[in-house]
Amino acid sequence: MINLPEKLIKTSNPLSEIAEKILNNERLTKEDGIRLYDSFDILSIGALADYARGNRLVNKDEENYVYWINNHHLNLTNICEGTCKFCAYRRKEGQDGAFLYTLDKAVEYLETQVSKNASEIHIVSALNPSWTLENYKTLLQESKRILPNTHIQAFTAVEIDYLAKISNISVEKVLQELIEAGLGSLPGGGAEIFAENIRQKVCPEKISGEKWLEIMEIAHNLGLKSNATMLTGIGETSEDKIDHMLKIREVQDRTGGFMTFIPLFCHYENTEMLQTIPVIPSEQSERGNPNTIDCHVEAKASPRNDNNIQQQTGFETVKDYAISRLMLDNVPHIKAFWIQIGTKLAQVTLSFGVDDLDGTVMEEKITHFAGAKTGNVMTKDELIHLIKRAGKIPVERDTVYNIVKVY
Repeated sequence: MINLPEKLIKTSNPLSEIAEKILNNERLTKEDGIRLYDSFDILSIGALADYARGNRLVNKDEENYVYWINNHHLNLTNICEGTCKFCAYRRKEGQDGAFLYTLDKAVEYLETQVSKNASEIHIVSALNPSWTLENYKTLLQESKRILPNTHIQAFTAVEIDYLAKISNISVEKVLQELIEAGLGSLPGGGAEIFAENIRQKVCPEKISGEKWLEIMEIAHNLGLKSNATMLTGIGETSEDKIDHMLKIREVQDRTGGFMTFIPLFCHYENTEMLQTIPVIPSEQSERGNPNTIDCHVEAKASPRNDNNIQQQTGFETVKDYAISRLMLDNVPHIKAFWIQIGTKLAQVTLSFGVDDLDGTVMEEKITHFAGAKTGNVMTKDELIHLIKRAGKIPVERDTVYNIVKVY
């Protein structure tokens, strides 16, 4: 059993009250979350997160388990009606780099490019009228024919809302028809940050945070499990991040449908944000400089200036993982998407409350269009090595966290 460092329990430690709550399995408040973000004691925060991760497990033998999955990503098009300023993936029709799979080409891809041993096919794309509800249903049916043992995780809440609008039916009806066609679960994309003032600045035409939560709750009530995400580095404050987590927690209290929470940070290369909102590299910014938004260190000391955004640092990224583990006491897993943050930082997060590294992935496009320098695939052996060298136990899983094999 993981033990808390004695210094954390001493009343002289600024985090001792929070440590006491964690020891007693008490739920943290918004004020607790902001105090954690205000603190620079990242090792203590990490120790709390690591303790909470193990202490909340029913089977304590699993406290060092780190999960991964044999999965494959499929992106059908990047020609999108959306206008998100942080998205480098989106293209207009005819623009350089634009692509659109037909239904036949997508089926051919599944037949020729996806391993029959893949546990999961992960499908997210864009808001494109060429991909109708009927086309998606056919794709799901063909996927189940070609890969009968492969779970299909597909369509963000944003895509579900779009399908409902262009089909002139309810979100619930869309989900019911997709489930009948073979949909297994929903990914967590599109949540971004729920703070409406931030959404109006960087993705004004996207569904609201409340709508995202509503769609997820409908999906959960229909029996679908899902993930949840949070995107940082787009001008949010620490308070915005805690509010985001608390809204996830509230829905989870009602439905229990979220499997994992995935903090993400914005990659700016090739995005409209670089053209419309100056993004200041963290190493070039000064604390207290009124020309930057210092969004990720201390909420109380974060001057807001909507003209600039400060990039997320590694320190702040690690805190996001640890604090989300502490705040989201009812979400079973915290995932570090190695393609998004890099393998080395992802490995470090395994000591800060994270228990999932996603998987083999195969051909991710969205983050790489925005300048991610990570690889596009990781082999099973590489994942196992990464996890073991962090002192953890690699566990291959399926989409809904049934254990395939412990290594």
